[in-house]
Amino acid sequence: MRMGESRAGSHTKTRLTVHIVWATKYRYHVLIGEVKPRCRTLLMQIRESEDVRVLGGVVSKDHVHMHLEYPPKLSVSDLVKRLKGRTSRLLQAEFSHLKQRYWGRHLWGVGWPQKLDGFE
Repeated sequence: MRMGESRAGSHTKTRLTVHIVWATKYRYHVLIGEVKPRCRTLLMQIRESEDVRVLGGVVSKDHVHMHLEYPPKLSVSDLVKRLKGRTSRLLQAEFSHLKQRYWGRHLWGVGWPQKLDGFE
């Protein structure tokens, strides 16, 4: 399937996209060096296992941007939970300096919804 095409089910056609941004806890600059490409690799592995397409994305030193197309069987909250949970657990297992810095085992910030201008 090419980018821009809809997903076809037996009686449905969908194209659900979402732009997700999440940051490291305390905005520490820890996604650098070997951690950055490994984080990207893990995100791509999760993408494949969840039938999600990446339309665009960047791993920066303290946050991740991803524009995703996802199947209707998967909610956005479940998708974010899987992306953040798996990457946090695996990155901390592989890089001991992350485990020491984030002693509570939480690599990513909570990510409370923010009010946008014009939206309540």
